[in-house]
Amino acid sequence: MDQDSHCTAERELLEAVSRITTSSTTSPSDEEENQPKAEISCQVRKEYPEKDDAQDSSATLSPNSSMTTKELQEYWRNEKRQCKQIKLLFEIPSTRIVEHHLSKYVMYKIIILQTGSFDSNKSVIERRYSDFEKLHRNLLEEFSEELEDVTFPKKTLTGNFTEEIINERKLAFKDYLRLLYSMKYIRRSKKFIDFLTRPELQEAYGCLRGGQYTKALEILLEVIGLQERLTKGNPVAIVPTLCAIVVCHKDLENLASAFEYGEKALSCLCVHNSHRYYMPLLETMITLAYELGKDFLSLQEKLEEWKTKKDPIRVFTLKELAVREYVQ
Repeated sequence: MDQDSHCTAERELLEAVSRITTSSTTSPSDEEENQPKAEISCQVRKEYPEKDDAQDSSATLSPNSSMTTKELQEYWRNEKRQCKQIKLLFEIPSTRIVEHHLSKYVMYKIIILQTGSFDSNKSVIERRYSDFEKLHRNLLEEFSEELEDVTFPKKTLTGNFTEEIINERKLAFKDYLRLLYSMKYIRRSKKFIDFLTRPELQEAYGCLRGGQYTKALEILLEVIGLQERLTKGNPVAIVPTLCAIVVCHKDLENLASAFEYGEKALSCLCVHNSHRYYMPLLETMITLAYELGKDFLSLQEKLEEWKTKKDPIRVFTLKELAVREYVQ
Protein backbone atom coordinates (compact mmCIF):
# COMPACT_ATOMS: atom_id res chain seq x y z
CA MET A 1 0.00 0.00 0.00
CA ASP A 2 2.83 2.39 0.90
CA GLN A 3 4.62 1.51 -2.35
CA ASP A 4 1.42 2.23 -4.37
CA SER A 5 1.01 5.57 -2.63
CA HIS A 6 4.61 6.41 -3.39
CA CYS A 7 4.16 5.53 -7.09
CA THR A 8 0.95 7.56 -7.29
CA ALA A 9 2.64 10.60 -5.76
CA GLU A 10 5.55 10.21 -8.15
CA ARG A 11 3.19 10.08 -11.16
CA GLU A 12 1.33 13.21 -9.96
CA LEU A 13 4.62 15.05 -9.59
CA LEU A 14 5.73 14.06 -13.09
CA GLU A 15 2.37 15.15 -14.53
CA ALA A 16 2.66 18.52 -12.75
CA VAL A 17 6.16 19.07 -14.12
CA SER A 18 4.93 18.10 -17.59
CA ARG A 19 2.09 20.63 -17.38
CA ILE A 20 4.53 23.40 -16.37
CA THR A 21 7.05 22.66 -19.11
CA THR A 22 4.43 22.43 -21.83
CA SER A 23 2.37 25.46 -20.79
CA SER A 24 4.63 27.85 -22.71
CA THR A 25 4.09 25.95 -25.99
CA THR A 26 0.31 25.57 -25.76
CA SER A 27 -2.25 28.22 -26.72
CA PRO A 28 -4.41 28.91 -23.67
CA SER A 29 -7.64 30.80 -23.88
CA ASP A 30 -7.67 34.54 -23.29
CA GLU A 31 -9.10 34.03 -19.84
CA GLU A 32 -6.41 31.49 -18.91
CA GLU A 33 -3.65 33.62 -20.39
CA ASN A 34 -4.68 36.81 -18.65
CA GLN A 35 -5.45 35.36 -15.23
CA PRO A 36 -1.86 34.76 -14.01
CA LYS A 37 -0.79 38.20 -15.21
CA ALA A 38 -3.69 39.81 -13.42
CA GLU A 39 -2.85 37.99 -10.20
CA ILE A 40 0.83 38.99 -10.39
CA SER A 41 -0.07 42.59 -11.19
CA CYS A 42 -2.49 42.72 -8.28
CA GLN A 43 0.10 41.26 -5.94
CA VAL A 44 2.72 43.79 -7.02
CA ARG A 45 0.26 46.64 -6.50
CA LYS A 46 -0.52 45.40 -3.00
CA GLU A 47 3.10 44.93 -1.97
CA TYR A 48 4.51 47.93 -3.83
CA PRO A 49 1.69 50.49 -4.16
CA GLU A 50 3.98 53.25 -5.38
CA LYS A 51 3.82 52.56 -9.09
CA ASP A 52 6.39 55.13 -10.10
CA ASP A 53 8.92 53.76 -7.60
CA ALA A 54 8.88 50.28 -9.14
CA GLN A 55 10.33 49.11 -12.40
CA ASP A 56 8.14 47.60 -15.04
CA SER A 57 8.71 43.87 -14.81
CA SER A 58 7.07 43.33 -18.19
CA ALA A 59 10.27 44.56 -19.81
CA THR A 60 12.11 41.42 -18.68
CA LEU A 61 12.05 38.03 -20.33
CA SER A 62 9.43 35.52 -19.27
CA PRO A 63 10.47 32.18 -17.82
CA ASN A 64 10.26 29.25 -20.24
CA SER A 65 10.59 25.50 -20.25
CA SER A 66 14.21 25.57 -21.42
CA MET A 67 15.36 27.11 -18.15
CA THR A 68 16.94 24.92 -15.50
CA THR A 69 15.66 25.03 -11.93
CA LYS A 70 18.62 27.20 -10.94
CA GLU A 71 17.94 29.61 -13.82
CA LEU A 72 14.26 29.85 -12.86
CA GLN A 73 15.17 30.62 -9.26
CA GLU A 74 17.58 33.34 -10.38
CA TYR A 75 14.94 34.74 -12.74
CA TRP A 76 12.35 35.16 -9.99
CA ARG A 77 14.96 36.59 -7.62
CA ASN A 78 15.72 39.25 -10.25
CA GLU A 79 12.00 39.91 -10.77
CA LYS A 80 11.49 40.43 -7.04
CA ARG A 81 14.57 42.64 -6.83
CA GLN A 82 13.30 44.85 -9.67
CA CYS A 83 9.91 45.32 -8.04
CA LYS A 84 11.41 46.62 -4.81
CA GLN A 85 11.60 50.36 -4.49
CA ILE A 86 14.82 51.97 -3.35
CA LYS A 87 14.73 52.45 0.41
CA LEU A 88 17.09 54.55 2.45
CA LEU A 89 18.24 54.18 6.03
CA PHE A 90 19.43 57.07 8.19
CA GLU A 91 22.08 56.71 10.87
CA ILE A 92 23.69 59.37 13.08
CA PRO A 93 26.80 57.68 14.49
CA SER A 94 28.69 60.71 15.76
CA THR A 95 28.69 64.44 16.45
CA ARG A 96 31.20 67.24 16.81
CA ILE A 97 31.05 70.55 18.64
CA VAL A 98 31.94 73.57 16.52
CA GLU A 99 33.08 76.86 18.02
CA HIS A 100 33.12 79.69 15.48
CA HIS A 101 33.84 83.20 16.76
CA LEU A 102 31.08 83.82 19.30
CA SER A 103 28.85 80.91 18.25
CA LYS A 104 28.94 77.32 19.41
CA TYR A 105 26.84 74.47 18.03
CA VAL A 106 26.71 70.70 17.51
CA MET A 107 27.10 69.15 14.05
CA TYR A 108 25.37 65.80 13.57
CA LYS A 109 26.98 63.38 11.12
CA ILE A 110 24.23 61.72 9.06
CA ILE A 111 24.97 58.58 7.06
CA ILE A 112 22.39 57.71 4.41
CA LEU A 113 22.48 54.10 3.25
CA GLN A 114 20.55 52.26 0.59
CA THR A 115 19.07 49.04 1.91
CA GLY A 116 20.87 45.95 0.72
CA SER A 117 23.82 47.92 -0.65
CA PHE A 118 27.51 48.06 0.10
CA ASP A 119 29.18 50.99 1.85
CA SER A 120 30.20 52.47 -1.52
CA ASN A 121 26.60 53.67 -1.95
CA LYS A 122 26.43 55.60 1.31
CA SER A 123 26.21 59.37 1.51
CA VAL A 124 27.59 61.37 4.43
CA ILE A 125 26.37 64.86 5.34
CA GLU A 126 26.42 67.07 8.43
CA ARG A 127 23.58 69.17 9.80
CA ARG A 128 23.12 71.23 12.96
CA TYR A 129 20.10 71.58 15.23
CA SER A 130 18.96 74.79 13.50
CA ASP A 131 18.92 72.96 10.14
CA PHE A 132 16.57 70.32 11.52
CA GLU A 133 14.47 73.02 13.16
CA LYS A 134 14.15 74.94 9.87
CA LEU A 135 13.19 71.74 8.02
CA HIS A 136 10.47 70.96 10.56
CA ARG A 137 9.11 74.49 10.40
CA ASN A 138 9.02 74.43 6.58
CA LEU A 139 7.35 71.01 6.46
CA LEU A 140 4.66 72.10 8.91
CA GLU A 141 3.57 74.75 6.38
CA GLU A 142 2.66 72.04 3.88
CA PHE A 143 2.23 68.84 5.89
CA SER A 144 0.78 69.98 9.22
CA GLU A 145 -1.77 67.16 9.28
CA GLU A 146 0.82 64.45 8.62
CA LEU A 147 3.12 65.87 11.30
CA GLU A 148 0.55 66.64 13.98
CA ASP A 149 1.68 63.70 16.13
CA VAL A 150 5.40 64.16 15.49
CA THR A 151 7.38 65.46 18.46
CA PHE A 152 10.39 67.58 17.59
CA PRO A 153 13.18 67.78 20.19
CA LYS A 154 13.03 71.18 21.87
CA LYS A 155 15.94 73.42 22.62
CA THR A 156 16.92 73.79 26.26
CA LEU A 157 18.24 76.93 27.91
CA THR A 158 21.16 75.04 29.42
CA GLY A 159 22.88 71.71 28.91
CA ASN A 160 22.73 71.65 25.09
CA PHE A 161 26.33 70.46 24.90
CA THR A 162 26.20 67.74 27.54
CA GLU A 163 26.82 64.20 26.37
CA GLU A 164 23.38 63.12 27.60
CA ILE A 165 21.47 65.77 25.61
CA ILE A 166 23.57 65.21 22.47
CA ASN A 167 22.98 61.44 22.58
CA GLU A 168 19.24 61.95 23.09
CA ARG A 169 19.09 64.22 20.05
CA LYS A 170 21.12 61.81 17.95
CA LEU A 171 18.46 59.16 18.49
CA ALA A 172 15.61 61.65 18.10
CA PHE A 173 16.90 63.04 14.80
CA LYS A 174 17.54 59.56 13.43
CA ASP A 175 13.96 58.52 14.20
CA TYR A 176 12.71 61.84 12.85
CA LEU A 177 14.41 61.35 9.46
CA ARG A 178 13.20 57.76 9.22
CA LEU A 179 9.66 58.88 9.97
CA LEU A 180 9.77 61.64 7.35
CA TYR A 181 11.13 59.25 4.74
CA SER A 182 8.36 56.75 5.48
CA MET A 183 5.79 59.32 4.31
CA LYS A 184 5.62 59.25 0.52
CA TYR A 185 4.63 62.87 -0.08
CA ILE A 186 7.18 64.22 2.38
CA ARG A 187 10.14 62.23 1.08
CA ARG A 188 9.34 63.43 -2.45
CA SER A 189 8.91 67.04 -1.40
CA LYS A 190 11.44 69.65 -2.47
CA LYS A 191 11.83 70.81 1.14
CA PHE A 192 12.95 67.38 2.35
CA ILE A 193 15.27 66.79 -0.62
CA ASP A 194 16.75 70.28 -0.25
CA PHE A 195 17.52 69.59 3.42
CA LEU A 196 19.60 66.57 2.40
CA THR A 197 21.34 68.03 -0.67
CA ARG A 198 21.13 71.83 -0.95
CA PRO A 199 24.04 72.87 1.35
CA GLU A 200 26.45 70.60 -0.53
CA LEU A 201 25.13 71.75 -3.91
CA GLN A 202 25.49 75.40 -2.92
CA GLU A 203 29.09 74.76 -1.94
CA ALA A 204 29.78 72.88 -5.19
CA TYR A 205 28.31 75.60 -7.41
CA GLY A 206 30.22 78.23 -5.45
CA CYS A 207 33.43 76.35 -6.26
CA LEU A 208 32.35 76.06 -9.91
CA ARG A 209 31.78 79.82 -10.17
CA GLY A 210 35.20 80.40 -8.60
CA GLY A 211 36.92 78.15 -11.14
CA GLN A 212 37.67 75.45 -8.53
CA TYR A 213 36.52 72.67 -10.84
CA THR A 214 38.29 69.81 -9.06
CA LYS A 215 36.70 70.66 -5.71
CA ALA A 216 33.30 71.31 -7.31
CA LEU A 217 33.45 67.98 -9.14
CA GLU A 218 34.35 66.10 -5.96
CA ILE A 219 31.29 67.46 -4.15
CA LEU A 220 28.93 67.01 -7.13
CA LEU A 221 29.92 63.36 -7.54
CA GLU A 222 29.14 62.81 -3.86
CA VAL A 223 25.74 64.46 -4.14
CA ILE A 224 24.51 62.99 -7.44
CA GLY A 225 24.16 59.45 -6.05
CA LEU A 226 21.96 60.65 -3.20
CA GLN A 227 19.97 62.89 -5.55
CA GLU A 228 19.28 59.96 -7.87
CA ARG A 229 17.93 57.86 -5.02
CA LEU A 230 15.82 60.67 -3.58
CA THR A 231 14.30 61.73 -6.90
CA LYS A 232 13.67 58.29 -8.39
CA GLY A 233 10.72 58.57 -10.78
CA ASN A 234 11.62 62.18 -11.60
CA PRO A 235 14.94 61.97 -13.51
CA VAL A 236 14.65 65.55 -14.82
CA ALA A 237 15.37 66.79 -11.29
CA ILE A 238 19.02 65.68 -11.49
CA VAL A 239 19.73 67.23 -14.91
CA PRO A 240 21.29 70.46 -13.53
CA THR A 241 23.70 68.47 -11.37
CA LEU A 242 24.62 66.14 -14.24
CA CYS A 243 25.25 69.15 -16.48
CA ALA A 244 27.41 70.82 -13.82
CA ILE A 245 29.47 67.60 -13.72
CA VAL A 246 29.79 67.80 -17.53
CA VAL A 247 31.04 71.40 -17.27
CA CYS A 248 33.63 70.47 -14.61
CA HIS A 249 34.93 67.47 -16.52
CA LYS A 250 35.10 69.49 -19.75
CA ASP A 251 37.05 72.33 -18.14
CA LEU A 252 39.38 69.78 -16.56
CA GLU A 253 39.78 68.23 -20.05
CA ASN A 254 38.28 64.92 -18.98
CA LEU A 255 36.38 64.77 -22.25
CA ALA A 256 35.37 61.09 -22.10
CA SER A 257 33.90 61.51 -18.61
CA ALA A 258 32.16 64.72 -19.67
CA PHE A 259 30.57 62.88 -22.59
CA GLU A 260 29.50 59.98 -20.34
CA TYR A 261 27.62 62.26 -17.93
CA GLY A 262 26.23 64.25 -20.85
CA GLU A 263 24.66 61.07 -22.21
CA LYS A 264 23.04 60.44 -18.82
CA ALA A 265 21.63 63.97 -18.81
CA LEU A 266 20.29 63.61 -22.37
CA SER A 267 18.59 60.33 -21.47
CA CYS A 268 16.78 62.15 -18.64
CA LEU A 269 15.56 64.74 -21.15
CA CYS A 270 14.47 62.31 -23.89
CA VAL A 271 10.83 63.43 -23.57
CA HIS A 272 11.57 66.89 -22.19
CA ASN A 273 13.18 68.69 -25.12
CA SER A 274 11.64 71.98 -24.03
CA HIS A 275 13.78 71.94 -20.89
CA ARG A 276 16.14 74.93 -20.57
CA TYR A 277 19.16 72.62 -20.46
CA TYR A 278 18.27 70.62 -23.59
CA MET A 279 19.71 72.82 -26.36
CA PRO A 280 22.88 73.92 -24.47
CA LEU A 281 23.53 70.29 -23.56
CA LEU A 282 23.11 69.19 -27.18
CA GLU A 283 25.57 71.86 -28.34
CA THR A 284 28.12 70.75 -25.75
CA MET A 285 27.65 67.09 -26.63
CA ILE A 286 28.20 67.82 -30.33
CA THR A 287 31.51 69.51 -29.50
CA LEU A 288 32.56 66.65 -27.22
CA ALA A 289 31.57 63.98 -29.75
CA TYR A 290 33.55 65.72 -32.49
CA GLU A 291 36.66 66.00 -30.30
CA LEU A 292 36.37 62.37 -29.20
CA GLY A 293 35.81 61.07 -32.71
CA LYS A 294 32.29 59.89 -31.91
CA ASP A 295 29.12 60.17 -33.98
CA PHE A 296 28.06 63.81 -33.76
CA LEU A 297 25.78 63.88 -36.81
CA SER A 298 22.81 62.32 -34.99
CA LEU A 299 23.20 64.91 -32.23
CA GLN A 300 23.42 67.64 -34.85
CA GLU A 301 20.18 66.40 -36.44
CA LYS A 302 18.42 66.57 -33.05
CA LEU A 303 19.67 70.13 -32.59
CA GLU A 304 18.47 71.23 -36.04
CA GLU A 305 15.12 69.54 -35.46
CA TRP A 306 14.78 71.38 -32.14
CA LYS A 307 15.59 74.71 -33.79
CA THR A 308 12.89 74.26 -36.45
CA LYS A 309 10.24 73.68 -33.77
CA LYS A 310 11.22 76.50 -31.43
CA ASP A 311 11.17 80.24 -31.84
CA PRO A 312 14.68 81.69 -32.19
CA ILE A 313 15.57 82.97 -28.70
CA ARG A 314 18.82 83.67 -26.95
CA VAL A 315 20.03 80.50 -25.25
CA PHE A 316 22.73 80.36 -22.62
CA THR A 317 25.67 78.02 -22.97
CA LEU A 318 25.80 75.03 -20.65
CA LYS A 319 28.43 76.69 -18.49
CA GLU A 320 26.45 79.93 -18.28
CA LEU A 321 23.41 77.99 -17.08
CA ALA A 322 25.46 76.05 -14.54
CA VAL A 323 27.00 79.10 -12.88
CA ARG A 324 23.52 80.60 -12.45
CA GLU A 325 22.30 77.73 -10.29
CA TYR A 326 22.03 78.34 -6.53
CA VAL A 327 22.89 82.04 -6.81
CA GLN A 328 21.44 83.68 -3.72
